Amino acid sequence: MKARSIMIQGTSSDVGKSLICTAFCRVFSNKGLRVVPFKSQNMALNSYVTLDGGEIGRAQGVQAEAARITATTDMNPILLKPKQDMVSEVIVHGKHFLDMNAKSYRSQFVQEAMPIIRKSVEKLQDEYDIIVLEGAGSPAEINLKDRDIANMRMAKLTDAAVILVADIDRGGVFASIIGTLALLDQEERDSVKGIIINKFRGMRELLDDGIEWVEKETGIPVLGVLPYLDVNIEAEDSLALSSLRFKKPKKAEFPIDVAVLRFPRISNFTDVDPFFDEPGVGVRLVSSVHELGNPDLLILPGTKNTMEDLEWLKRMGLDGAIDERRKQGTMIFGICGGFQMLGTKLFDPDAVEGDGENAEGLSLLPVETVFQAEKKTVQMEGLLSAGIMESQMNLSGFEIHLGRTTLKSQVRPFLLLKDGREDGAISNDNQVMGTYLHGIFHNRLFTRLLVNQIRRNKGLDEVKENVQSDSERREEAYNLLASHLEENIDMDTIYQWLQLESAES
Repeated sequence: MKARSIMIQGTSSDVGKSLICTAFCRVFSNKGLRVVPFKSQNMALNSYVTLDGGEIGRAQGVQAEAARITATTDMNPILLKPKQDMVSEVIVHGKHFLDMNAKSYRSQFVQEAMPIIRKSVEKLQDEYDIIVLEGAGSPAEINLKDRDIANMRMAKLTDAAVILVADIDRGGVFASIIGTLALLDQEERDSVKGIIINKFRGMRELLDDGIEWVEKETGIPVLGVLPYLDVNIEAEDSLALSSLRFKKPKKAEFPIDVAVLRFPRISNFTDVDPFFDEPGVGVRLVSSVHELGNPDLLILPGTKNTMEDLEWLKRMGLDGAIDERRKQGTMIFGICGGFQMLGTKLFDPDAVEGDGENAEGLSLLPVETVFQAEKKTVQMEGLLSAGIMESQMNLSGFEIHLGRTTLKSQVRPFLLLKDGREDGAISNDNQVMGTYLHGIFHNRLFTRLLVNQIRRNKGLDEVKENVQSDSERREEAYNLLASHLEENIDMDTIYQWLQLESAES
């Protein structure tokens, strides 16, 4: 028997589709069902590397964890990563396919993508009981609907019951629901079986009249209202950056100041999420010298285009400001593209990053990078070099990058990898560090020791409380999400759609 399907679509981007899909994956897994996430085409700045080195959207990797299964590229066969204005890297089944502009993608590739997507769907249908599909953006973009392969076309392909999610936190929730449904054709509208109102703050009773009106107007039941929930699960949409800026503004109770450069093409920005959980640590995004201030730790994160973002950094005058902060004692930490920028030279002989020109780096680490067409995507593990912390430790994460970086003089690597390679570099005074290891700060003990090192340098007491592992935190978050969904949503109706036993069984 082929898997039954449920699909979460939204009235817009960033309404909470990914988290709701994650919650459903854990709920169904808790019920003993073989459940799998699926998103046909994802455009994401943050990605996830599978065990076999495939690159998929971060959300599908997280949803697979919530479903207690190993992530594969069939869960997200097409991934788009914005690289330049109107140009994205097209990743097919986890591997680089080509770079393509939006017009060419829509006119040439979309139809080629359908057989790829269909094959993945059929494989998942044969292997699982339930498929939880996630839509993209809104299904009602009338200028894109004829080429939309992520929303209603997927619902039809899988015969999925569609739940439409609307974000009340941004306002206009009823208009967004009615407007979305009005722009669907009759067959599409008929596939929408329920509505969820998400991110609610306030008195639930005040919504009753509006909900009654929506149900009467549309004939579609409102399955529930989800109260706003701040949960520790990584975002993948760039819209999440706007809330990141204000998650922990710098205040007196946050004596440790962590600044993160907001590159125009920033990627894998969830690398810095663990700092939000560290006691006494304030985290802020900065885009100018004026915003930079005098942080204790400055992070240069990943980027989809190192050369362009390095040029932006220099144009903003941040190169000189970073060096000045280093001289004043700020610790500098570069990840992936940020690590490449910390070097002396960047070479692009094959025009991988743009026009093929070379560039001068920030010269804070004696390393050089040569960009190469072949992308490195692999999960990685290694031993932290001696002398960086008071104790050596194993660190794990993943690599996603174009380019090979070599150390040009006597400088220590950051990691000694289990496969025999060396990764990253660290200055002799331990003040400037760089690594290709995405997820570095999700090694919570390393992050705690790094923060405590900064605290000691400032004459502050160290944080002594126990460090909870990242896997423990994630499990707590998945279970919290599942409980949140079950407490606020009519799950019995959903089980009836899927021809399953009731939620009470």
